[in-house]
Amino acid sequence: MSGAASTPTPAAPIPEFKQVMGHPRPLWMLFMTEFWERFAFYGIRWALVLYIVAQFHGGDASGEEPASRTYGAYLALVYAGAIFGGYIADRVLGYQRSILLGAVIMAAGLFMIAIPNSQVFTLGLATIVVGNGMFKPNISTMVGHLYAVGDERRDSGFTLFYMGINAGAFIAPILTGMLANRVFGTEAMPEYKYVFIASGIGMLISLVWFWFGRRLLQDIGRPPEEGSAGKRKVLFVFIGSLLAIPVVYFLLSVGAGVLQWILTAMFVGLCGLLMVEGVREGKVQRDKVIAMLIIFAFNVLFWMFFEQAGSSFTFLADKIVDRDLFGPGGFVFPNAWFQSVNSIAILALAPVIAWIWIKLGRNNPSIPRKFGLGLIFNGLAFLLLMFALSSLVSDAGKIPFWTLFMVYVIQSIGELCLSPIGLSMVTKLAPVRLVGFGMGGWFLSTGIGNNLSGIFAGAVSGETGMTTDSALSGYTFGFWALIGSGVLLFLIAPLIQKLMHGVK
Repeated sequence: MSGAASTPTPAAPIPEFKQVMGHPRPLWMLFMTEFWERFAFYGIRWALVLYIVAQFHGGDASGEEPASRTYGAYLALVYAGAIFGGYIADRVLGYQRSILLGAVIMAAGLFMIAIPNSQVFTLGLATIVVGNGMFKPNISTMVGHLYAVGDERRDSGFTLFYMGINAGAFIAPILTGMLANRVFGTEAMPEYKYVFIASGIGMLISLVWFWFGRRLLQDIGRPPEEGSAGKRKVLFVFIGSLLAIPVVYFLLSVGAGVLQWILTAMFVGLCGLLMVEGVREGKVQRDKVIAMLIIFAFNVLFWMFFEQAGSSFTFLADKIVDRDLFGPGGFVFPNAWFQSVNSIAILALAPVIAWIWIKLGRNNPSIPRKFGLGLIFNGLAFLLLMFALSSLVSDAGKIPFWTLFMVYVIQSIGELCLSPIGLSMVTKLAPVRLVGFGMGGWFLSTGIGNNLSGIFAGAVSGETGMTTDSALSGYTFGFWALIGSGVLLFLIAPLIQKLMHGVK
């Protein structure tokens, strides 16, 4: 029996919530909790690879490849950790306590990486991984529990929730970039530790916000046991989390190649467990699980190339993009601010996309077709880079600023077609008893893609650092891989939709 049995499932009655702007009031509390957690998470995103090269490789370009692989492995483990966080919430603590415990651990890790020591830095990353695994899948799962299964507002609600993610991600690079490059340091000598400290403070705000706002959820995500028994479980999970940190530290240290084998084995095991549960519940649920796992596979490809934003695109912006917007001596667009372009596009376009899905009504594209669109738009972003790197390179070896800016915008359209729909899909297709575990599976597939993104980015940089030729070669491969997978998904969409048994 699920440890979160007292948490309403899609089969249980949904509490009567006060509606705010057409959605349950707790959605907006979860929105702001996620806003601050994403502020913390994305606040460090732009700085990690640059910090690793500067602090631990003496600023030498040969450090780009190991920095990219470390970044990819870190992201992969962040999302893989969601499996265990989802399982603990389902079986042991309930969603609310899992989120609170994860927030405490994650905040500690963010403050740790501000210490300029390679071992402490890696240990801090491992601590962030463990904390985020407890936090991330469970807050997303609770959004799904605010709506009945057949509620047409569900996709719209997840898209609005996704705006909370991107609002935090928009502000974080601007603020942390100013702290590192303007307030405490310069463009030539950034003070990265203030990036990490500011992100830790943001995580503490997220913790406090959820602590006081969780009463709005009523019974959703309540711990299965109150009193001393419940407190003992929190203590045991906390001790287990502390013991998990050295394990994650080891996984970060073994290298992205070895980690890929480990993640693949975990994914195969996850597929097996979900299939067993699906078969146990009958043919319809079995087919739904199969459909979900097929889409997971395409999700890996999407994130393998999308997540170049924190690795190879950062080095591209630093070395090959002309960021001097008004000529020599003018305003230089900060590298960190590129990380906010995606969020600006999401904030601007998410209401439009949400409106389109609702306006289409019964003609709304199927989930597989939306995923296919996501892959294709991601591929078009790489097509623009191919054009820029082959036809727009200046005598100084730079490509125009607008090209990378528009790459982020185009990728954002693809992300809106895929990522918020993916969160909603899991709550619709996963076995009822293992919704949190299914959400962990979604994040594991994302994690595998992220680890591959680090390996791919490392190959783009090579042993001597990124060049125009190496970037063109790598991004050409990315274009064909994305377009090919997007077209394939469109072709097999009717088969997947049949397996979904009416889920849209």
